[in-house]
Amino acid sequence: MINQLVEVDKMEEECGVFGIYSRENNVALNTYWGLYALQHRGQESAGIAVTNGSWMDVSRGMGLVSEVFRHQLPDLPDQHIGIGHVRYSTTGSSSLMNTQPLKVKYSGGHISLAHNGNLTNARVLREKMEEQGSIFQTTIDSEVIVNLIARSRKATLEEKIVESLSQIEGAYCLVIMTEEKLIGVRDPHGLRPLCIGKVKDGFVLSSESCALDTVDAEFVRDVEPGEMVIIDHTGITAERFGDQGNQALCVFEYIYFARPDSIIDGQSVYQARFEMGRTLARQSGLKADIVISVPDSGTTAALGFSYESGVPFAEGLIKNRYIGRTFIQPDQKDRDRSVKIKLNAIKSIVKGKSVIMVDDSIVRGTTSGKIVRMIREAGATAVHMCVSSPPIIYPCYYGIDTSVRKELIAATKSIEEIRDFIGADSLHYLTIEGLATSLKTVQDKKMCYACFNSEYPGSTPCEQHCGGNKFVFEQEGPL
Repeated sequence: MINQLVEVDKMEEECGVFGIYSRENNVALNTYWGLYALQHRGQESAGIAVTNGSWMDVSRGMGLVSEVFRHQLPDLPDQHIGIGHVRYSTTGSSSLMNTQPLKVKYSGGHISLAHNGNLTNARVLREKMEEQGSIFQTTIDSEVIVNLIARSRKATLEEKIVESLSQIEGAYCLVIMTEEKLIGVRDPHGLRPLCIGKVKDGFVLSSESCALDTVDAEFVRDVEPGEMVIIDHTGITAERFGDQGNQALCVFEYIYFARPDSIIDGQSVYQARFEMGRTLARQSGLKADIVISVPDSGTTAALGFSYESGVPFAEGLIKNRYIGRTFIQPDQKDRDRSVKIKLNAIKSIVKGKSVIMVDDSIVRGTTSGKIVRMIREAGATAVHMCVSSPPIIYPCYYGIDTSVRKELIAATKSIEEIRDFIGADSLHYLTIEGLATSLKTVQDKKMCYACFNSEYPGSTPCEQHCGGNKFVFEQEGPL
């Protein structure tokens, strides 16, 4: 996929979920709009499922939301519940069979499910169920959840779900649809976000609040860690499950994943990134002619850096936003050109200038080096790179594609070695302490910083398979 070739320095989120219960709105169309707003959370595939109480219709495909639903949306008369999903794969291969929402028939009727996150014990559970005769149609961990629900002997669907959740570990936000109910679930750690919105005659569930704005829904609140909300014709109810004592929202939601116009757990994403830039300016003490960003994810932090330092912000890099999945993938010898396809320096802005370049993170270091070289070739006299997050040293097992530690440049090189590798005149990272102080609303103790300090909030696949050695097992590819 072209985005993987171009943005190899970026951490990729697994997916985004959306659900709506309404008897007055076109739920398929509203789900489409909601997924459009969540497109940044996954560009690999998209899917929508709707029901009218008697039937369920699911439409899924590979590509962007606009590509998958170019010709037709799921169409049922009197549809009143819809759920949707956009995906970037970290568990399971990139193929049509792994697209969501999943739809299954079980003893209680039909159920459709969309999942954001990553289960750390999915392989163990899957192998156990396969030994007992279960048949799986996909290679994604989300199907493990569906199987657990279908196999449960509890009386009600809610009880079946809670029993299933007691067996899984890791990160999960779920939207689940039956013929009559829309259900949202957030794991006890709260690793991934999920919020509730209100429309005139119903409710909306979404990974981010920006999608609520798109469908004219009023923000109600975030789903709490370890909470299940049930929406039906009577309204909305909630119940708690699991142990909510160890909350740990992924800090990268604020650094990179979420849209700047979203609010997650009471914290404005835009304000958090702006403060990260201000704190980075104070910590680095850098002065130069201009501050530029690596668009788009580094822009807000760059504005904060400029505001705090007094160094003027300039648009030194232009991003090509019109690269779709159908673009011809370059072979190995043309990989350098892939960055120029996505980004280009404005020579009149950077020529003869000392430049502070702000980005949100460095994962593997390859793209950062190419961008630094591009700015030099455009005539910059110096390039100082500033990163609005700490060095990423440890892998993530909760839905981000950094599960192979040897690929993380900061795990094997010092900051000076990274600076030399990318060719910058200087390199400055935001400290963990500086990151924490940039989050003005959420509590520091309720955040996950595991990719910076290895303090994982729950078990890892390595602990499941390797007797507690966190860095022996390297998750890559299908389950």
